[in-house]
Amino acid sequence: MDRKYVALAAIAAVILLGIGFYAISGNGDREILRISTTTSLEDTGLLEDVEAAFERKYPNIDVQIVSGGTGIALERGKRGDADLLIVHDKKREEEFIKDGYGVKRYPFAYNYFYIVGPADDPAGIKDAKTGEDAFRKILEGAEKNPEKVRFVSRGDNSGTNSREIKIWKNVTDYNSTVNGSAWYIETGSGMGDTLRVANEKKAYTLTDSGTYLAYRNRTTLVAYLTEDKSLLNVYSAVTINPARVKGVNSDAAEKFVEFLMSEECQNIIAGYGKAEYGQPLFTALFGGEEPKS
Repeated sequence: MDRKYVALAAIAAVILLGIGFYAISGNGDREILRISTTTSLEDTGLLEDVEAAFERKYPNIDVQIVSGGTGIALERGKRGDADLLIVHDKKREEEFIKDGYGVKRYPFAYNYFYIVGPADDPAGIKDAKTGEDAFRKILEGAEKNPEKVRFVSRGDNSGTNSREIKIWKNVTDYNSTVNGSAWYIETGSGMGDTLRVANEKKAYTLTDSGTYLAYRNRTTLVAYLTEDKSLLNVYSAVTINPARVKGVNSDAAEKFVEFLMSEECQNIIAGYGKAEYGQPLFTALFGGEEPKS
């Protein structure tokens, strides 16, 4: 073969190889925004809609979302594995900022935790007025009949798990009477999986309302307590301090926060789930004051 054609073929091969590698591994000129969030937001699908709307507005930014419990999200922020956190545990968010890892907390929406359980309600919590009353009845029922009354916990250091433990501690000595008990089952997993296990075990659990409504047709669990100050669940974005954590894309993170707080995005949040579930899964704050528990 003519050496000229051999050379041209070699050049073409290199170009094609480069294009293939570029397609597989590159983002072109797009910058990456890494968001670490909770499984409850991921399970509802809300962030997919928000991400799509944001990327239409900022096509040069590639949003990459990783979900886990709030504890995992905060650790990712400390390690520099995320540019922005979207979580729901106010106390730990404020500690994260106080310790110098975060800059500011931006509450943008809320809903409520639900206490859900089997339809036959073996612990008799249907008339409970507060989260503490419901947990007290579950504890009393479980101590009398641990085979019939059971509770499934996420057990994953998430915001939901943190709130659950807080309610238990308002009722009893969590470590001596709840944790480790035969009737107390920890999944170490996200909200969707925990609801599935609670359904299989015919047990009670604490869930964010958004995930429960999104999974309602997949379980027979009944929501018994849906609104109490102990069950308020506020979602916030937390920006990470670039002076403390190296390699943070603060510019893209601030753009996302600005979009999250905008009227356009707040309308997305306010309407999310209404058509499919008959009610929105979240209440958008539209710049208003954060509700207090």
